[in-house]
Amino acid sequence: MTGPGTVQNAMGNSTEGEAPARGMRSAPYYLGSAGRRLVRFLLDIHGLGAFALITLGVMVSKANVARVIIYPLALRQVYRAGVQLLPMATFLALALGLIVIGQTVSVLNRVGATNQFLGVVMVTAVVRELGPLLAAILVLCRAGAATVVELGTARALGEVEALEVLGIDPIHYFVVPRLVGMALGMFSLTVYLILGALLSGYFWAFLQDIQLFPGDYFRQMADSLNPLDFVLLGLKTAGFGSVIALVSCFHGLAQPLSITEVSRATVRAVGQSIVFCAFLEAFFIVVYLVS
Repeated sequence: MTGPGTVQNAMGNSTEGEAPARGMRSAPYYLGSAGRRLVRFLLDIHGLGAFALITLGVMVSKANVARVIIYPLALRQVYRAGVQLLPMATFLALALGLIVIGQTVSVLNRVGATNQFLGVVMVTAVVRELGPLLAAILVLCRAGAATVVELGTARALGEVEALEVLGIDPIHYFVVPRLVGMALGMFSLTVYLILGALLSGYFWAFLQDIQLFPGDYFRQMADSLNPLDFVLLGLKTAGFGSVIALVSCFHGLAQPLSITEVSRATVRAVGQSIVFCAFLEAFFIVVYLVS
């Protein structure tokens, strides 16, 4: 017989007697689910590390192999991760300049120092932090997700095995061009987005009747920049592009996929790329602080 603790009414809601039993079952269930997710994430990190080492070995050992084929593929990825995203990057640059300048003017007006720190704030917020992050999210949502779908479908349809039968290394053909192309495209897109945000920032400041000449604005930014900023910007953008490419290719190729699992692999790839990019961003923040 069914006890009162499991009785449900006609609306699908539990009766009062079910609350203790559900409370007793929910905690172990959620703990087990979190544990399984953590174990799967750690296994993915292990597999991703091995995948990255294999990719690095292929890049070194086959650097001069099939250049006529690999170079056009890499340029195609630069186009997909850079040139093709320029319209959206332009919109984000305009929005970013408006948001940063609008908030900065609102805060600095309270202390009467609007003219002195606009360039400094733009360098700190846009060049060092928000510009690379927004470009990484844009590349991830457009190029990264598309990579998982393409490679996952190729794996499910047997195209990867067909390349192996023909003596073609799938890592060299699929992964290396995407790794190089996304890193270069990510760097170019970030530079474009940052320059657009800096220019749009002055435009929005001008519309708010801020008494700041263009020469003073760019002089403030030049005084705030140092050689380390350019070095870390290049390393950060290349790192974001490499992480997105490796995670996307790993979930597209290294997993035994069927067509029905491609969407799930895409979701995991996007989520893990965000996590790894956040860790990479935290690392560079520490470098900024200790330098």
